[in-house]
Amino acid sequence: MDRAAGSATERVSKVSLVDLAGSERAASTGATGVRLKEGANINKSLSTLGKVISALAENSGNPKKMAFVPYRDSVLTWLLKESLGGNAKTIMIAAISPADINYDETLSTLRYADSAKKIKNAAVVNEDPKAKLIRDLQEEVEKLRSQLG
Repeated sequence: MDRAAGSATERVSKVSLVDLAGSERAASTGATGVRLKEGANINKSLSTLGKVISALAENSGNPKKMAFVPYRDSVLTWLLKESLGGNAKTIMIAAISPADINYDETLSTLRYADSAKKIKNAAVVNEDPKAKLIRDLQEEVEKLRSQLG
């Protein structure tokens, strides 16, 4: 409720939590059959996500030359489209391991995080133009009343 204007405003947000744990090395997990196929699909989605992040980072660095962003190449990237390159604030938490056996996975994770850090989104509140105009005019009326009194 906007107390100054006496009108109700509604704000809606969306939270997407995605665990991007993949297994780059199928041999180290010992997966076979269905699990191996599932791991391959996860790795394919992670590869596509890497391409999307790289394209968005490139577009953020050079707005005049816009690279194609392959959102539709994976279900994961299609679902994260708004979060990655849309009207959103996005946070990436990179979980890494200090163990030397996980060096490749840690390096891959840090590369993802470094590329994601380069993406610049300008998040703005989506607001009905008429409601915004009414609110602005009401604020101006209150300002003028305070100047008179």
